[in-house]
Amino acid sequence: MTALDDYRRLEALGLWRERAEDQRREVVVALGEATLVMSSPAGEPLGHWSLPAIERRNPGKTPALYAPADDSEEELEIADLEMVRAIERIRTAIAKSRPRPGRVRLLFAVGFVATAGALGVFWLPDALTRQTVSLLPEAKRIEIGEQLLGQMTHIAGRPCGGPGGRTALLRLSTRTFGPENPPRLVIIPATIPATISLPGNVVAASAALAEDFETPEVLAGYLLAEAVRRDTQDPVEVFLSEAGLSVTFRLLTTGEVAEEAIHAHAARLLSRDATMVADADLLERFGAAQISSQPYAFARDVSGESVLGLIEADPMRGRSGPAVLQDADWVRLQEICAD
Repeated sequence: MTALDDYRRLEALGLWRERAEDQRREVVVALGEATLVMSSPAGEPLGHWSLPAIERRNPGKTPALYAPADDSEEELEIADLEMVRAIERIRTAIAKSRPRPGRVRLLFAVGFVATAGALGVFWLPDALTRQTVSLLPEAKRIEIGEQLLGQMTHIAGRPCGGPGGRTALLRLSTRTFGPENPPRLVIIPATIPATISLPGNVVAASAALAEDFETPEVLAGYLLAEAVRRDTQDPVEVFLSEAGLSVTFRLLTTGEVAEEAIHAHAARLLSRDATMVADADLLERFGAAQISSQPYAFARDVSGESVLGLIEADPMRGRSGPAVLQDADWVRLQEICAD
């Protein structure tokens, strides 16, 4: 997304509240890869919004008021004109990237269909899929991820978002993956696979990973395992490979994806078991995050027999790293679906 490149490290002060009844508090607002991140002046993460989903509540007025979605109680006030211009430029770029009807676009689409059709004759389907994935702009990835999450919501229930829960999820993501573009985490209440990667740097996790275990190291371990899978194969590539060439061609030529294809893939994601990942790759992730692999290992197999490698080669054996989460945040996550 070129509009974002000019503002990649832009920061400003703002006033943020999580709920309508909360007092507004001063925060540091930073533009991320595809997110707007709110942190306390001390650097503690507080909010994590997807840029394409952000809505402005007072167009043309200052200070600007933003929300992460139409129906959200969460709100951010920004007076810094450079930050407001950056956000508005990005929102405009995203709006322009969405498909619009018109003669010029139609002629372009027809030409592209012919080119893509010719390529389809000579290229293998998986090569065409990889090419499509490499050309897909970040804004479109995020849009597909949001569409998939919406379909998953229809099937498995609305993501949980109890008081303080989203902030605790951001802190967990930042602690587990580091402050540079951590994934947005969502908790699904129904029985689903432990974790699911979605396009646009989103990871959905089962509420059971918080509710059924005593410490956050287990949930963090499942998230690290999902990161290994995501690095192995791009979630967009998985989607297009399974959806077929017709869906790939339509995405290439019009920027659109049929709702039926989104629904079918969401259903597949919710019903399949996670693939196993190599112990060596996973242990490397645990070491980089300074998190013990033993709680995750015993959560997978209480006897320890099938996960002996993760137990014996624990990179944190005999030493301790920073806490994965403070107790209060972990309690919030365990109760995030209670409301």
